[in-house]
Amino acid sequence: MVKGTHMRVTQKLLPKAGLVGVVVATAALVLSACAPQASTPDLTDSEAAGPAEITVGVITSETGALAGYGKQYLDGFKAGLDYATDGTNEVDGTKIVIDYRDDAGDPDTAVGAAKELIGSGVTILAGSASSGVAAAVAEQAGQNKVLFISGPAAADALTGINDYTFRSGRQTAQDVATAGTFLGDIEGKKITVFAQNTAFGQGNVAAVEAILGAKGATVDSVLVAEDVTEFTPFAQQVLAGSPDLVFVAWAGATSGAMWQAMSQQGVFDAVPVVTGLGDAATFGAYGEASEQISFLNYYFPGAPDNAVNTAMVDAVEAAGGTPDLFTPDGFNAALMLVHAISEGKGDVDAMIAALEGYTFDGPKGSLTVRAGDHALLQEMYQAKLVADGDTFTPELVETVPADEVEPAEVQ
Repeated sequence: MVKGTHMRVTQKLLPKAGLVGVVVATAALVLSACAPQASTPDLTDSEAAGPAEITVGVITSETGALAGYGKQYLDGFKAGLDYATDGTNEVDGTKIVIDYRDDAGDPDTAVGAAKELIGSGVTILAGSASSGVAAAVAEQAGQNKVLFISGPAAADALTGINDYTFRSGRQTAQDVATAGTFLGDIEGKKITVFAQNTAFGQGNVAAVEAILGAKGATVDSVLVAEDVTEFTPFAQQVLAGSPDLVFVAWAGATSGAMWQAMSQQGVFDAVPVVTGLGDAATFGAYGEASEQISFLNYYFPGAPDNAVNTAMVDAVEAAGGTPDLFTPDGFNAALMLVHAISEGKGDVDAMIAALEGYTFDGPKGSLTVRAGDHALLQEMYQAKLVADGDTFTPELVETVPADEVEPAEVQ
């Protein structure tokens, strides 16, 4: 059985009409239990227990640019499966078999693996460190009517993309909303997005405009060409705009030089600067600015304080791994699929119904799968980096409640 203390279902986020439906359905079940059962077909033990075996296809990056993220996910997934099944890899008599596939960060490779798995009868897929890969696999899930639980891929477009796709991690909208919490009351405040003039940077500008602009902030941007290596003029431009908050969205080898220019031009002395805290490999990338930056954060091992997080950290370390940014995504995915199999017995529609509105305790505390669009509602963190010898260590500044960073529901 799934651990009952960690697997509870609530319908608290359903609309009132949905609650009425639940009450009516419950009443009908009670009445039917009291009525004569002559017309009810008998179920065999095997039908009641579900299939003897279910195969789950896990498609993620084991090689390629995102292999590090893929490893974090897989470490968490294996620990979560062991945790949710008490080490048996079985739930209610159904053996769970995992078929691992490496997508190498390539959507075409992932689609090929998904098609092969689906063709062999697999009806549950999980994984995806890359948003592009996740979108391609989600399309296959929708076309072939199989369950897909996406992992670290953060693109907002995955939420509500189809009835068959769920996510086991956070999304970009939750990151951006967390950045806004550093301002307190956002109404009337000016936010400057400092980013590269790429799809990634432009996407962050659009997200800040859509999410924090909707809360009353004025949003502008300073966008820098990707091949630029001298950032002093751009740091000066940020200061000249007199923002109340600078949101930095940056990726790649020029990060160190960019942060150095921001520090040298006194940006940190003049205005709060917020960016996302990545995995442990990035903690040394901020140079002398490290202790001056305010970080929004999805997860680091010291942020949550609960029994599930402790169990995950202990299990991953015992297996020789290191818990990191995306380890909870794998752990959550395992909890979700075990619950879906337990409740849905392998039937895709029944498994989807079991996950919609599902609230469970994961490494980050209580999480809820929003019924309407499958967003995963969860707390987020404010963090800082503190010098620790020759390295830096993250410390929790504040836990941001899930309802303060809840993304707008996809209709």
